[in-house]
Amino acid sequence: MIKVLDAVFVTTATNSAQWPREPVPEVAYVRRSTVRKSSMINTLAHRNKLVRVSNTPGRTRTLNFFDLTIESHGKKRVVRLCDLPGYGFAKVSKAEREQWQEMISEYLSERTTLKVVVSIIDGEIGPTGDDVQMLDFLQTTPPKILVAATKLDRVGKSHRKPRVLELAKKLDLPLEAVVGFSATERLGVVDVWNRVLATVDGR
Repeated sequence: MIKVLDAVFVTTATNSAQWPREPVPEVAYVRRSTVRKSSMINTLAHRNKLVRVSNTPGRTRTLNFFDLTIESHGKKRVVRLCDLPGYGFAKVSKAEREQWQEMISEYLSERTTLKVVVSIIDGEIGPTGDDVQMLDFLQTTPPKILVAATKLDRVGKSHRKPRVLELAKKLDLPLEAVVGFSATERLGVVDVWNRVLATVDGR
């Protein structure tokens, strides 16, 4: 049983000088725009408005940090979430896209407290070229990778497990590195937390 006892916004950052300094284990969320990232984080945090949900892609333009106090198997710990800007969004200037890329790359490559990167893909349509490029980059960074295939409520129930298996094969990842997720049905919430906390705990 996993309980979220508290969830609070910490700070925003655009460079390493602004990253929080406390030695709290972090979990980062990367994704292209329009894959229900905000809904996923709010669902995991058991909060409706921790992260603002917008119908306009590209609204997240900084690194946003949130501290969650988790109770699992009688143990309390604080886990910090980092919400990153979406990639593959074309309706911004080339200079702004390059700035985002530099900001994201610096964080993913150099953040020593970052333990897990959750790569969010659209479970209905599958990975895009941008998703594959991001996963290739993540393979070169220290944190472990967990792929969350969102929007799985749009896939028939009998096809969900085969769909997750198909995605794992397509991405050349072990099956345990891919989790089906739906904020609408709260599908995969426990699986994501269990795998994130296992990594944070060194299991």
